Amino acid sequence: MTAGGAPTGVGTGIGSLPGDDIDAALALVAEALPGLPHLPELPGRGAGSDMVGRTASRLVDLHVDLQPSGWRLVARPGHDEARAQDRLERDLDALVPALPGYDGDFKVQLAGPWTLAATLELPRGGKAVADPGACRDLAESLADSAAAHLADVRRRLPAARLVLQLDEPALPAVLAGSVPTESGYGRVAAVDASVARERLAAVVAAVDVPVVVHCCASAPPLSLLASTGAAGVSVDLASGRDLDEIGALVERQVALWLGVVPSLGPGVPPTVRQILEPVREMWRRLTFDASRLPSAVVLTPSCGLAGASEGWARTALRLVTQSAAALAEAAAEDVLT
Repeated sequence: MTAGGAPTGVGTGIGSLPGDDIDAALALVAEALPGLPHLPELPGRGAGSDMVGRTASRLVDLHVDLQPSGWRLVARPGHDEARAQDRLERDLDALVPALPGYDGDFKVQLAGPWTLAATLELPRGGKAVADPGACRDLAESLADSAAAHLADVRRRLPAARLVLQLDEPALPAVLAGSVPTESGYGRVAAVDASVARERLAAVVAAVDVPVVVHCCASAPPLSLLASTGAAGVSVDLASGRDLDEIGALVERQVALWLGVVPSLGPGVPPTVRQILEPVREMWRRLTFDASRLPSAVVLTPSCGLAGASEGWARTALRLVTQSAAALAEAAAEDVLT
């Protein structure tokens, strides 16, 4: 099923997983997420395997290196960038034996332009988000690199229907003016919402696949994310409960990707019924017909699983798939209560 072009009615992961074995990670997502597997990020392998490092190493006509304070924009490519690029290429090559002949939906993730701007350092110091020109350059470069990245994935999975997830956990801080300055004592001035929307929309428009924007911050700007032309918005259900905004997204056929399974093991795993109850309660309060629910949502963990144990990561991914299947079955039988 799709809403606005984005897959719905299934479970998927956010992106990151524990461990350092890409073959094992791909085997896990292929087995646990048959409706929408994704290219895992494995930050446990070190710098360049994380969301920001992986994306920054792919930027077109911009270069980065690694400093004690994090990734920094530089004039020329260097060893850190090359190492991250090489690791990503090997991850992409691993798709071929992991998913031979795959012809379903498949998701890849990149950091969004504002999370990059709030994280990357300028050559002379300070976050890139403080420099409007650097923000513009980052968005333009990311638009080109997203298209190139998708082309690289297509070469490995030519029959797959690709979906791009843009991760924007720092966007609320950018809008609120709460990104720390280099000293840590000040804050970078807030970016106007219209500028934030414009830059993010340019990246969304640059690719020919459905885009879902993910924000796991406590107050995701739902309306802004949806207004970028994204086919879906991905948030933690506990943090995305503004019913007026959620209802407006449903009416516009923007897919809701809801984080419903804890990203860290809670001890005793929740049951499928416990996972689905807040989703059902939200839908009842929205007063939409129950039969529409499965075709409006995708279920995910609440955030990435890099900090989880390998056992919990496996359990969490299986739970989102089982819960999505149970939701669809209940709606089909008209017993959604």
